[in-house]
Amino acid sequence: MPVKTYKPTSPGRRGMTSSSFEEVTKHTPEKSLLVHKQKRGGRDAYGRISVRHRGGGSRRHQRLIDYKRDKFDIPAKVAAIEYDPNRSARIALLNYVDGEKRYIIAPLELKVGDTIISGTKAEIRPGNAMPISQIPVGTLVHNVELQEGKGGQLARSAGTGAQLLAKEGEYAQLRLPSGEMRLIRQTCYATIGVVGNVDRRNIKLGKAGRKRHMGIRPTVRGTAMSPRDHPHGGGEGRQPTGLPGPKSPWGKPTRGYRTRNNKKTDRYIVRRRPSKRK
Repeated sequence: MPVKTYKPTSPGRRGMTSSSFEEVTKHTPEKSLLVHKQKRGGRDAYGRISVRHRGGGSRRHQRLIDYKRDKFDIPAKVAAIEYDPNRSARIALLNYVDGEKRYIIAPLELKVGDTIISGTKAEIRPGNAMPISQIPVGTLVHNVELQEGKGGQLARSAGTGAQLLAKEGEYAQLRLPSGEMRLIRQTCYATIGVVGNVDRRNIKLGKAGRKRHMGIRPTVRGTAMSPRDHPHGGGEGRQPTGLPGPKSPWGKPTRGYRTRNNKKTDRYIVRRRPSKRK
């Protein structure tokens, strides 16, 4: 997927890039797989802001994506590759031989007219889903389940993929896109291949308006606030934080501070992802 560039006809256009959408073959979604998506603006069920800097944005409809791939041993033909405003990856419309239609995350090299299938007897081909026990070691997979039958939860964004490293007993060892190595049951399903739209990381928005279209509001620096609003605020002129490390607005450590607290699944993590702090 090449990246489209623009002539610098304005300051916003200078340096702006976007997707060429060459792989998209259908521009109107399947109505039977659309549901209304209510905007929440970063609020939780109580109406309180749980994620800051969210709100507004273009109107969207939710596409129903088949993460479970539970139509076993029924072949499906790829009818179209479509754009989904709710995710970074493209989605593929499948027409099953029994007449049902479903959306899946489109892997790299999947084209219109291809036939894919899900089940224990599927071939090692991009788009086919099967248990991890049936996948050869070294294969790149995506849409990996954490619990059998729950649906894929890992490696679903554009250009990502997990590599199967080893199998031993009930578990298989996978290297996730973050660098973390994790144990997953071999009965869990995964889809062969890497998620498409790999050039998304090279796109430059170019102007603030495109960020607002995505539903992301402006962010104010903590050093520009007053001391009552942020630990970094206050002082005459520009000042360093004056703290043993950066803090969040509520005084908690941030920027590399580990907040994971799930002891139930610690034993499944073989190696943690590398730290981003230098």
